[in-house]
Amino acid sequence: MSKKIIELEPRQVWNYFHALTQIPRPSNHEEQIRDYVEQFGKSLGLETIRDTAGNIIIRKPATPGMENRKGVILQGHLDMVPQKNNDKTHDFEKDPIETIVDGEWVRANGTTLGADNGIGVAATMAVLASTNIPHGPIEGLFTATEETGMDGANGLEAGLLQGDILINLDSEDEGELYVGCAGGEDVTIKFPYKEKKAPKSCAGVNLSVTGLKGGHSGIDIPLGRGNANKIFFRILSEAACQLGVRLSSINGGSLRNAIPREAFGLVVVKNKKIADFVTLVDEITGIMKKELAVTEPDLTVTIEPVDCPKTVIDKDTQSRLTRAILAAPNGVIRMSDTMPGLVETSTNMAIVKSDEKKKVIRIACLMRSSVDSAKDILGTRMWALFSLAGAKVKFSGAYPGWKPNMDSPILKTMQEVYNAKYDKIPEIKAIHAGLECGILGGKYPHWDMISFGPTIRHPHSPDEKVNIATVGKFWEFLLETLKNIPQKEA
Repeated sequence: MSKKIIELEPRQVWNYFHALTQIPRPSNHEEQIRDYVEQFGKSLGLETIRDTAGNIIIRKPATPGMENRKGVILQGHLDMVPQKNNDKTHDFEKDPIETIVDGEWVRANGTTLGADNGIGVAATMAVLASTNIPHGPIEGLFTATEETGMDGANGLEAGLLQGDILINLDSEDEGELYVGCAGGEDVTIKFPYKEKKAPKSCAGVNLSVTGLKGGHSGIDIPLGRGNANKIFFRILSEAACQLGVRLSSINGGSLRNAIPREAFGLVVVKNKKIADFVTLVDEITGIMKKELAVTEPDLTVTIEPVDCPKTVIDKDTQSRLTRAILAAPNGVIRMSDTMPGLVETSTNMAIVKSDEKKKVIRIACLMRSSVDSAKDILGTRMWALFSLAGAKVKFSGAYPGWKPNMDSPILKTMQEVYNAKYDKIPEIKAIHAGLECGILGGKYPHWDMISFGPTIRHPHSPDEKVNIATVGKFWEFLLETLKNIPQKEA
């Protein structure tokens, strides 16, 4: 099934994208893809650099007659988000992605596709390999480990790039030009706990929340999708209050920048209250399915009897943890006042996981905001809440937003090019996601920056898909833009 995509147009882009799908490249496991791109550049006889942060830079001289144009950096990230359906057997560190042409879309078979940002990387490679595309000086900047901390962008050395214009190819709506993005910061919360012997005359039960859509914690956060961690602890709260149910372990969510689709916990229920527990779970599930009927029609909560575990989390910690998770902010916090329809500030409770060896429950959240002060006060709220609950709170990985420049020359150029080619003015937008432009612009403040891409839906989830027709349009627009890059200033 994978080879069908190489028959799609534009073939040069789809061929490189197919090659990327065959190379495992989850975040923090990118050595193979770095080697591949590095060898790609060298095989073309182009100047190729691997920096200390794991970024690959490939330089291509201007084509004849285009030497007087400003230098352009085409930028995308090498890693992809590793998410799969619960019933899918797939090792992201070893297995290739199985792609499927599904009508107007390309998707994967039960896993993330990696079109975020594989299509942008493939387009850059196609430009670098071309022999008949007019362009000025080009630099391909392939950044490392974007999805879990923007490590490559943060580690990029100032002064290493030579161009004047950065074109980021990591946006996900064709016909839109992005000129700003949110900044972000990680929050890690730890609840130390004590192990206690499981109560007598009790049974073990695996409580599972599955069937949620998940998605990108920036782009999809305004869709009102369910959060598996919030749902799990909503059930546990009622079960503990009414039936004395105890928590033995919890494993909810897997990636900080993905809305959690699943949560699995081992709980302990008194034998004489098993029937009541089943009834209570059914009742709460029914209520939540009605609440989320539109956004999460496949929400599923299951219970499976298992052997009773030897230990449970101490009652005090379970109570403080549960109340704090229920009270914690999650989802959209505020919409933008200046750009209608844009989320200004949000947070995602991405991971809740117990570590039996270290006797700690770790919660991982990602805050985003286009207003630094709003992000700061949200962090203060998180700190205040979880500190009061007796947890340790740590902030890390902060990165800046990208402030829109409506007087940008490349913005004007691309608006004119798009209008001339498609008889339509592209929409100008900012995105509630962490594009690398904010970080890169801090290192290269003279850069004129913009971001665009084809239409990708449901990134960071196994439902990820890219629209075939928009890839062609994205490619045509990119080539036309390169033809019309402004001349260097005298």
